[in-house]
Amino acid sequence: MPKIEVNEAVFYALADPEGQGRRWEDREAFKEALTCAKAELDEDSDKSLPPPERTLKIELNDTNRPDLWATAGCARQLRVHGGGRRPEYPFFSSPGNPQKTGRKVLVEKTVQGVRPYLAGFIAGGKAVTDASLRDMIQTQEKLAWNFGRKRRTISMGLYRVAAIKWPIVYKAVDPDSVSFVPLQWDLPLTLREILKYHPKGREYGFIQEHEPLHPLLVDSENAVLSYPPIINSADLGAVQVGDTDIFIELTGTDQPSVTLAASIMACDLADQGFAIEPVEAEYGYDTPFGRSVVFPYYFQEPVFCSLARVEKFLGERLGADDCVAALERMGVRAKAAVSAEKNEALEQTKEGVFAWPPEYRNDFLHAADVAEDVMIGRTLGSFKPERPRDFTVGRLAPISYFSRRVKEILIGMGYQEMIYNYLGSRKDLVEKMRGAGERIIRVANPMTENYEYVRDSVLASLMQSESVSARSAYPHRIFETGKVAFLDSAENSGTATRNYLGFLHAGSDAAFSSVAGQLQTLFYYLSGEYEAEESADPRFIPGRAAAALFKGKQVGVFGELHPELLENWGVTMPCAAAELDLDALLGGPGAI
Repeated sequence: MPKIEVNEAVFYALADPEGQGRRWEDREAFKEALTCAKAELDEDSDKSLPPPERTLKIELNDTNRPDLWATAGCARQLRVHGGGRRPEYPFFSSPGNPQKTGRKVLVEKTVQGVRPYLAGFIAGGKAVTDASLRDMIQTQEKLAWNFGRKRRTISMGLYRVAAIKWPIVYKAVDPDSVSFVPLQWDLPLTLREILKYHPKGREYGFIQEHEPLHPLLVDSENAVLSYPPIINSADLGAVQVGDTDIFIELTGTDQPSVTLAASIMACDLADQGFAIEPVEAEYGYDTPFGRSVVFPYYFQEPVFCSLARVEKFLGERLGADDCVAALERMGVRAKAAVSAEKNEALEQTKEGVFAWPPEYRNDFLHAADVAEDVMIGRTLGSFKPERPRDFTVGRLAPISYFSRRVKEILIGMGYQEMIYNYLGSRKDLVEKMRGAGERIIRVANPMTENYEYVRDSVLASLMQSESVSARSAYPHRIFETGKVAFLDSAENSGTATRNYLGFLHAGSDAAFSSVAGQLQTLFYYLSGEYEAEESADPRFIPGRAAAALFKGKQVGVFGELHPELLENWGVTMPCAAAELDLDALLGGPGAI
């Protein structure tokens, strides 16, 4: 989970509803106050330091609220929840209502297929201090690393307005055709040389290195601001303490995410006393928000939640005024209303509330999100405890009994059970497994690319273990029974979740005949029989792979793993493996 380090004095001043910089000397009260932001005090300040130098380390537990991953954002939540006024940000544009601005960024069509979206604004009116600069950089990194997937979908740059000649141009260029002096460097480098020699280029080069054109941000006199998302220039992109006007720019691959990140940064700086000046992005192509967008830009839609749903979610009947008051404590603008909803083909008018997400939030996807904010706004302590009224006795599902039986058989055959995560990277789940990835499910807002996809096979997990087990004595025999999920148009949800068995035999004696014999043994003890027919599964060697058929239906695949797959994982010993759909064995026609 994200962790932030905040200046204690600055945080207290921003979090105090009365603006007096109240200090929470009672640490338990402070910890309780943090719960409204789903936050915990990870490390207290060092009391031996003078107050201006004390810092707090706070851990945020909500991955859907990137606005909390900064000093001002977390403090804002505490301030408003504690009775402070919900902040207003009049500098935001909205559909059909753009703010006036004299600053413009021209987005050329060349970046459309490279890194197509840009947002930006200017923060001024006061000098940048050491504390505020540190916090800007921290927010920049948290948004780009966590919310922006290591800068792949969002990156941010800070620039000195005084040295920029407007308008700014955002374009794509040949990486060998442009050179400039990057930050923390003394000599000019081409874009390709930056990826090869500069520390940031080596760290983030994976984003651009295989593209024929690379993004570049220059002013009207062709002076380079930055090479997004890699590094700023050493002159226009070197913000220093004492600067009074800063241009904040964000680029990325998803326009709502880029726009939201810009909104978060603008609201944070406004809360710290900076004056926000809008900037227009003029696109040379169509975007979801149009060809001309003035940032910061409010694009969120209101969400309706009926009082009946609030009662269903929270277990207590609340009036519309109570819900509105609770939402206001969360910084959410709300009003009591009625809405016509279709329920069993009937139009019904329902009493409830409309909630407008704040400019810095975009996590209202369903009425349940509104109800959750009502709960946090009221505080959990305001709900009366209630004893359970139903008595139930739990029992294992049939598939759990069947999985246990399969595990006992595999252990008796000399296999060792493994347990894995269900999420992984595309590199591990698709590319290393020689797959095309047509049916794999991608997580929409992953914390990191290492957990971006839901596994559609157990074999990739087994190969992860085998890839780090070369020092253990052979043969290796490992297995797992666990869930997989994949895209399936036949399901109402468009996805299917299944219970799979996968087992792997690595050693000099691993061959098609050995895994076929082990599969035969498994079916014998399950009181069943399987048939085999040739399979073209790319994970296995052609001619040494077969589909397992049970009662005429394919329930799995087995064979010798392909040498290219073994090389991808760094495995030097032959491997034979099998994978079975346990749900099909248990619940299909003529099931075991």
